[in-house]
Amino acid sequence: MMYGGGGNGTQSKRDLATEYQAQISVLRPSIHARRANMTVKFQDLYGFTVEGNVDDVNVLNEVREKVRQQRRVWWSLEANKGANWYLQTHVSSTLKSSLKFSALVNAITLKRLIRKGIPPNLRPKVWFSLSGAAKKKSTVPDSYYDDLTRAIEDKVTSATKQIDHDLPRTFPSHPWLDTPEGHAALRRVLVAYSFRDSDVGYCQGLNYVAALLLLVMKTEEDAFWMLSILLENVLVSDCYTNNLSGCHVEQRVFKDLLTKKCPRIAAHLEALEFDVSLVCTEWFLCLFSKSLPSETTLRVWDLLFYEGAKVLFNVALAIFMMNEDELVMTHQVGDVINVIQRTTHRLFDPDELLTVAFDKIGFMTTTTISKQRKKQEPAVMAELDQRLKRLNSVKDDDYKNNDFCGEK
Repeated sequence: MMYGGGGNGTQSKRDLATEYQAQISVLRPSIHARRANMTVKFQDLYGFTVEGNVDDVNVLNEVREKVRQQRRVWWSLEANKGANWYLQTHVSSTLKSSLKFSALVNAITLKRLIRKGIPPNLRPKVWFSLSGAAKKKSTVPDSYYDDLTRAIEDKVTSATKQIDHDLPRTFPSHPWLDTPEGHAALRRVLVAYSFRDSDVGYCQGLNYVAALLLLVMKTEEDAFWMLSILLENVLVSDCYTNNLSGCHVEQRVFKDLLTKKCPRIAAHLEALEFDVSLVCTEWFLCLFSKSLPSETTLRVWDLLFYEGAKVLFNVALAIFMMNEDELVMTHQVGDVINVIQRTTHRLFDPDELLTVAFDKIGFMTTTTISKQRKKQEPAVMAELDQRLKRLNSVKDDDYKNNDFCGEK
């Protein structure tokens, strides 16, 4: 199902929100805004309304020019190597004699290109192929998604109730997402996945992830498979289950990494008794979709779908590192949150963030992150077990103290 289909009015909304590839206009603030450098509102490439000053507009225009340049590079490679050249990048880890030099060249070229950003018009195809979503989809009948959505259309569960509650709060005022049609498309994707994986069901945060996937992938079915590969293969397991154990593990891993990579910041935050989960929980559950501008978020996702979940740690560390001088001058927990949020909301240039994330933070292997997770898992599970016992104890006390206890 192609989202946003329908009459001319709906089509124009979809065009506004997503079909920007053919021509990207230059943002021009009013003459009064230019003179006074006052705050202006404008729409980004994906239809989101953004607030910023004229400097922010200029940055966004520079980013759009970089997008054009990247598009030309990718088109040139497609012309020389073929439309699906990036699929020929498998390199054996054992480097046996069967290793093809062309595959190695393509792999190196692809990694460099993805670090610079996948052009928006190619993003759906490249994501779907490189993430493994296409392979996952190929293991089931072609009618899988349509059959699933039809089978569960009228079913009501705790997950569907929460999804219905969250739909109006998912990127409100977006020209397509915040419409009956947008809500319906997002609901189908989220409900379908809640039935596909009952252990996850639905978790708040997935609504923002799925919504952005819809805008990028253009069809519900492709968005559904991207959500599936994300939750089942890319991210750490149990990140979105009832107790969020995977997310708690990620928080602890990040805290350790912050101590190692940014000791000055970590020491100051500890003195303030600042818990990094106050800002990082949303980052790891929403994958920065609520925190960073959409274009910057999608550059992070370019890397996430290609290099894996370790990318999230690089980006999170970079946000703190970019604000080191200001953060160590804070005196209250609220000041720390304000510094972080002010920065993330205005990171319109993805290269500014990603340069710090990969050039200054340094390379972190998947193996290193996996070891850190295994180290933290026992403590997280013990803590969650204690929480559950305390909760059950409170429930038992409430039951015993109930005036109706023992009545027939």
